[in-house]
Amino acid sequence: MREHGTGRTHLRWAALAAAGALALTACGGDAEKEPRAPQGATASPGVELPRLDGEKLQVAAVWTGPEQENFTKVLKEFEKRTGASVTFVPAQDPIVTFLGTKIAGGAPPDVALLPQVGALVSAVENKWAQPVGPEAQAQLDKNYSAGWKSLGAVGGTQYGVYYKAANKSLIWYNARAFEAAGVKPPKTWKELITAADTLSASGTPAVSVAGADGWTLTDWFENIYLSQAGPEKYDQLAKHEIKWTDDSVKQALTTLGELFGRGDFLAGGTSGALATEFPKSVTQTFTGGDRPAAAMVFEGDFVAVNIGQTEAKVGEDALVFPFPAVGAKAPVVSGGDVAVALKPSKGAQALLTFLASADAAQIQAREGGFVSPNKAVDPAAYPNDIQRGIAKALIAAGDDFRFDMSDQAPAAFGGTPGAGEWKALQDFLANPSDVAGTQAKLEADAAKAYGN
Repeated sequence: MREHGTGRTHLRWAALAAAGALALTACGGDAEKEPRAPQGATASPGVELPRLDGEKLQVAAVWTGPEQENFTKVLKEFEKRTGASVTFVPAQDPIVTFLGTKIAGGAPPDVALLPQVGALVSAVENKWAQPVGPEAQAQLDKNYSAGWKSLGAVGGTQYGVYYKAANKSLIWYNARAFEAAGVKPPKTWKELITAADTLSASGTPAVSVAGADGWTLTDWFENIYLSQAGPEKYDQLAKHEIKWTDDSVKQALTTLGELFGRGDFLAGGTSGALATEFPKSVTQTFTGGDRPAAAMVFEGDFVAVNIGQTEAKVGEDALVFPFPAVGAKAPVVSGGDVAVALKPSKGAQALLTFLASADAAQIQAREGGFVSPNKAVDPAAYPNDIQRGIAKALIAAGDDFRFDMSDQAPAAFGGTPGAGEWKALQDFLANPSDVAGTQAKLEADAAKAYGN
């Protein structure tokens, strides 16, 4: 059986749940309580980089839109400091397949940012990835907790730098819609369903679900499963040590069906949810005044980037609360993007060193919709109290989190559009009453992908 990052580092989760809830409930409309650097400003260099005049690099990632634009600002600073020329290469999911095609054609990018632990393991097993050099390792040792370093290692060797993290246990809501319906942020799953009923009865569907993107549905399941079944079961299912036909999976799907099974709760009904991609799921929640397409949307801290495409202001019109507790404790699921060198070049290692430094992270932090696991990042770099609170909670927790389950799985199961877990949960959204059928499909696909 494959060994994945979270399974190696039995990480706890209760501290982050408490810290995250405290930080988020403290976030109000005053987004400027702490001073921060002016937009676009760059702090004095804190990491030394080599001169790379004339060297050309390619960096591949699945980011698009504002997320890609913000990362490009980081690459521009790297160019300025080193003299290198860097080109961003848009990748498609699954990124392992995309990279395999590039490598087979003799034109791999110098560095790739992989959104799944399973993708990192595949890159190492395929002998694509280069171990990090001493300069990047020094930045990791200085700036990262043991848990985040372990997630970037395979077989005891460090291959990756977790440049970007995500708190995937957040629900963002339209303040005006909640106020109009007389609803307050729920703390438990039962309260969430009650709030959804009240919101929908008021004329505003409760939730905008990005059903066209299977990865968002895995995040729904994982938060429910972690809170309801607990961290030990979560780790076992993540490594396929228990089957998807287990009763704990049945319970989680049944709970999720309480929300997905109510078409009136979903923006556009079931068919609308299945046709909605992630960016639209956010923007339609924060447009339309007090009559948006939905009152709330579930996803990570990166939602703030998409809110920025609307007229809504984070901390005023757009507020956030932690994913409600289904069991005894609220869940905290994290994700992230790991930078890996695919060429044994001086430029690739220099970029890894830069991405492991606070210098790089602070550039993108200022743009919003970004959280870094780098503990050296100045909290004042984040643009508002909500982003600052999320980042502080992540750093304060150290290793107390659980990493996204589907991102730990082999890409064939947990990271491929139209296949595996993504497809099974899309089918479940279309027919939430078929719990047993969904479990059987998940188990068949998992057994094939894990090889057991």
